Amino acid sequence: MASSDTDLIVHAAGPDEGLRLALEDLRIDRYLEAKRLLRATYGDWALRTSRSQVLAVGAANNKAIDSWYAEEPSDPDALMMRARVLTQRVLNAHRGGLSGRRLISAVNAAGAACKAAADRWPADPVPYVCFLALAQTDVDQRFPHHRAHWSPPPEKMLPPGPWMVLDRVNERDPLNREAYHRMLGVFHARGRGGLDFAQWVTTFAPEGSPLKLLPLYAYVETYRLQLEHRQTASVIAYWSTADKAHYARQGLYGWFAHADPRSYSLLDLHYLAYALTATGVGHATEVFEAIGPYMTTAPWALVTPNPQWWQSDFRSARRRALSVIGGRR
Repeated sequence: MASSDTDLIVHAAGPDEGLRLALEDLRIDRYLEAKRLLRATYGDWALRTSRSQVLAVGAANNKAIDSWYAEEPSDPDALMMRARVLTQRVLNAHRGGLSGRRLISAVNAAGAACKAAADRWPADPVPYVCFLALAQTDVDQRFPHHRAHWSPPPEKMLPPGPWMVLDRVNERDPLNREAYHRMLGVFHARGRGGLDFAQWVTTFAPEGSPLKLLPLYAYVETYRLQLEHRQTASVIAYWSTADKAHYARQGLYGWFAHADPRSYSLLDLHYLAYALTATGVGHATEVFEAIGPYMTTAPWALVTPNPQWWQSDFRSARRRALSVIGGRR
């Protein structure tokens, strides 16, 4: 049963109670809950990747993971989380304007941590996902951070990028969700190739794969940039096109209809719900029901002229979808 508007929750952990407890621990510089949580991901690379990403965002501004690494420098989870946190700090600093030699120094330190984690547990895809994240800071081919960030693409229509690093992830966890989102982030950071890459990925992503949604992320980023530069007339004009409707339907029938609900990414659900409502495709009732009471800032705050409106936009779209009689597929 859908929750009421008054019950809605914004939390990085969403419905993952164990992740919520670990984040609370990290905020007070304790890491034992995170350690226990990561042990529970052994055998499930997708869960390990997603949980460690959220933990790294929560730990980037405190010393919990630094303390864990200092106490257990050979623990594979401590090494992986150190790589995660140093990578997240680099991304945060880069967004804040860090550049030049200071950026290169931070990237190299994070890269060394990624290598140490990969050497300690060679089967783990997460250190290579971190390498892909670091490639997002390498935006000028005239002054590359690393040659591997600019390797030739597998298809002529695609731009050069960290394809060799993506291969390393695929060798360990084929079609890892975050890895492909990091690749998309690289192309967005460089200002070209993002949508071509996202559309290409959907041609081989199997039914039930969250990568079927990748074009929706590319469309949102394009619209966000148009809003930022005041280059778009209206949300309706942007989203009311056949290609966007096509990928919204693909997300609904190619991913949502086939995926195990236990594997849903809350962010993916929100991107799909937004696309279904913005394109006019509709049929978003079950997607909003799957979202439950858990809101995420993206994509709602990225596609509104005033980011302060995002919760109102979400609530409005949700009410419309849940009030449609016969709105279920």
